[in-house]
Amino acid sequence: MSILDFLFKKQTNIEASEVLNAEDFRNAISNKKVQLVDVRTSREFTSGHIKGAQNIDFFKQPEFKATFSKMNKDEPVYLYCQSGNRSQKAAKKLVAMGFSTVYDLRGGYSMWKY
Repeated sequence: MSILDFLFKKQTNIEASEVLNAEDFRNAISNKKVQLVDVRTSREFTSGHIKGAQNIDFFKQPEFKATFSKMNKDEPVYLYCQSGNRSQKAAKKLVAMGFSTVYDLRGGYSMWKY
């Protein structure tokens, strides 16, 4: 891999992930079928989650990667966790796995008021 290839790939990765505020996130996921993923633990998910979300625990990496590898990489993925930290890490992993567009909920589920 040349330096230019490396730099171009790095730039592409940066552009493939975007953080949305709660209102923009809600508008993006409402009224359509989307790949909406809660990357919190199953216990956190059970205590409350965004309607329609699938739970894929970020801390269970073999299962995390295996489940995402079965998803459509060309369709946007909408992620959230409790505060935004795990979902940012998850977004980076998904971009590295080849997902074209990943959106993350700024502030996580703690900012969700809908």
